[in-house]
Amino acid sequence: MSLTFCLLASGSKGNSLYVSAGETAVLIDCGLSAKQTLLRLERRGLSASKIKAIVITHEHGDHLRGVRVLAKRLGVPALATGRTWAAGTDTRGTRHQAMEAGREFQVDGLSIHPFTISHDAVDPVGLVISAGTSRLGLATDLGVATKLVRARLAGCQGLILEHNHDLEMLGKGPYPQWLKQRVRSREGHLSNEQGAQLLAELHHAQLRQVVLAHLSETNNTPELARQAAGRVLLELGSQARLSVAGQYEPSQVFQL
Repeated sequence: MSLTFCLLASGSKGNSLYVSAGETAVLIDCGLSAKQTLLRLERRGLSASKIKAIVITHEHGDHLRGVRVLAKRLGVPALATGRTWAAGTDTRGTRHQAMEAGREFQVDGLSIHPFTISHDAVDPVGLVISAGTSRLGLATDLGVATKLVRARLAGCQGLILEHNHDLEMLGKGPYPQWLKQRVRSREGHLSNEQGAQLLAELHHAQLRQVVLAHLSETNNTPELARQAAGRVLLELGSQARLSVAGQYEPSQVFQL
């Protein structure tokens, strides 16, 4: 069974990813308003009625903001680790189902495997979503690509990888020093160079689609992120397609 996915938004103002297989879909994070989420789904011809659950990677507002309203509107549960759920704000009245890093679970025809990542949240996770032999890996909001991250993402046909900032732009940019240090830390965000290095380590002959995500509007540009990842794919002679996700428009709809 093939996977369909679309990044409805990616960046510090809101993140949301739609993934479906057959008649089942999940929403990964809901950092947009419920209204905006539904509008973006409609814009790409994606069915909200297929969504069976909202999976939350961590408790920051740009991933959690719209969950309560959308979960109620769709009549679906929100899945998050216990610590993430306890740390989240304004989730009252939302039906919660616990998940655990390292333990795979099923949502109808979709298999979802959360794994621990390094970020300044209480219990953040990356995800591998699979249906049949199709595997999509998601790793954003992480300060370092650990051995565990590389092991979990190995063999995915689709990858959504953080390319948050350009080091030179961050260094010369307007952020205060403490915030620059936070972004560069092991619990911050991957730079273009770090994201490209992770891509190089994960590349394999069956990799079909790479999407660069969570770009900083202040400390990066889509062109710089694309150049960093594009050099890797060119050097490896890759056949994988490369795309950059944005904050204000949903991505194209990808198929694996």
